[in-house]
Amino acid sequence: MRLVMTEPVERMNRPYARRWWALLVLCLSLLIIVMANTALTVAAPDMTKDLGLSGADLQWVIDGYTVPYAALMLLLGAIGDKYSRRGALGLGLVVFGGGAVFGYLAGSATAVIAARAVMGVGAALIMPATLSLLAATFPRAERARAITLWTATAGLAIAAGPVVAGALLRDHGWASTFLINVPVAAVALVGTFVLVPPSRAGHHDRIDHVGGLLSVIWAGALIYTIIEGPHFGWGPKAVTAGVVAGVALTAFVLWELRHPRPVLDVRRFTGRRFAGSNLAVALFFLAVFGAFYYLTQHLQFVLGYDALETGVRMLPLAGAVFVGSALTGWLTPRVGMKWTVGAGMVGGTTALALLTRVDAASAYGDLVAPLVILGLAIGLALSPCTDAIMGAFPESELGVGGAVNDTSLELGGSLGIAVLGSLLATSYGDHLTDATAGSKLPASALDTARDSVGAGYAVAQGIGDKAHRVAARAAAAKDPQQAAQLKQQADELAGGARQMADAVGSAFSDAVAHTSLVGAVILGIGTVLVAVLLPRRESPAPQVKEEERELVDSAAG
Repeated sequence: MRLVMTEPVERMNRPYARRWWALLVLCLSLLIIVMANTALTVAAPDMTKDLGLSGADLQWVIDGYTVPYAALMLLLGAIGDKYSRRGALGLGLVVFGGGAVFGYLAGSATAVIAARAVMGVGAALIMPATLSLLAATFPRAERARAITLWTATAGLAIAAGPVVAGALLRDHGWASTFLINVPVAAVALVGTFVLVPPSRAGHHDRIDHVGGLLSVIWAGALIYTIIEGPHFGWGPKAVTAGVVAGVALTAFVLWELRHPRPVLDVRRFTGRRFAGSNLAVALFFLAVFGAFYYLTQHLQFVLGYDALETGVRMLPLAGAVFVGSALTGWLTPRVGMKWTVGAGMVGGTTALALLTRVDAASAYGDLVAPLVILGLAIGLALSPCTDAIMGAFPESELGVGGAVNDTSLELGGSLGIAVLGSLLATSYGDHLTDATAGSKLPASALDTARDSVGAGYAVAQGIGDKAHRVAARAAAAKDPQQAAQLKQQADELAGGARQMADAVGSAFSDAVAHTSLVGAVILGIGTVLVAVLLPRRESPAPQVKEEERELVDSAAG
């Protein structure tokens, strides 16, 4: 066996013998870039305390990864197609691992945000490369099954991130959640050159750099707008970014329509199957990332689980994704993509609708059914959509195809966290105001508590700590009258702490229910739109005509 795989997959006259081992490497690469975000959700409280992060700092620690990741994928996918998909994967793993080491060593908010941005660049190289190499390595008869396993890995990573981070945080600091990526990236890097065959596009046309640059501008500005507006208000920064995104997107579409070899042929979006699949991916990850964002907070703050316990309680979602993926592999060839995807989206809507029943008395058992249904829905819907998106591209544009799929995923996830997260914060603040109306708590404490559920419980704990100190003074007082007054004050403070904690838990639970209702409505409307868009019957793969056109062009040349 060769130490380094050197034979390009395009020159093989039969399917690559070690393709399933290669898939393992691709899935491992996918695992760490998805876990990089989900692990942060449970590491964020420790990081906030240690570095003294403000709310804005923490938001950009999370989203410093997202902006370069989403903005660069399309251009880097095209570059990988032209030069080397395997090279793009290898370089991405090096950059990602380097960013993780930087994050481990970081000692300030600015350094952590910079480290996350570097990791985002690495992820933008890795993500489209994994899908393009998968599609290039597997024959069409096996591609759907390979994509199903790839999708199931993404579902596993969503739930595994908090478990791994939680286990590390029990004995180590938040920086360890960065360092865990390094050995995994190193193993994946070795596997990339030992098990994954080289691959690149069959033709060597010049890259549409103008289109690529415009894609970076509109995607980056759009993601920035989605993050900045809902979280920090629609001030000059958010509005300017929104205008830039709109102008750049318009210019991108017009340029791509006129370019003979566009970085992305936007006419593909006129195809119902392609458009419906991208819409389904975006809507699903809007729902999944939004629900994940507030459910992890509910488990940690309201139900009182630590980081590891929270991660373990999200595992039913991952297990259900695998079951749903197995079902879609059996169902889709029999009933068609339209029905499988439709069933998945109905399942996702149902899961969010069940979360509308969450209240202050809800326990973990009330969340299990929604988690399982949501996992099944992910497994049912996403694999056929990803297969359809990749099938719309010729072999020469598989990196671009992977980038389109992943951009839809990332846009949906960013919208889910921004829109549903903003709605959650507003709803929580409003419910807390109602719950504490008429209380004797200081106005400053109430204002702080409205900022977030974590701040609310911190205020309650602070009042409780003050009650303990006053009670200790009462016990030590020698004057009976003074002792009685101090004891009364301590009792009032203790009552206020309990009132605040109960109000915070109730307000956040009500906010979860309200946000889930809005998410269910959005996904329900999206389900109808996707059902209208997706054709009832499967049509021949669009790339066949594209490849024939390329052959004609080549012959004419």
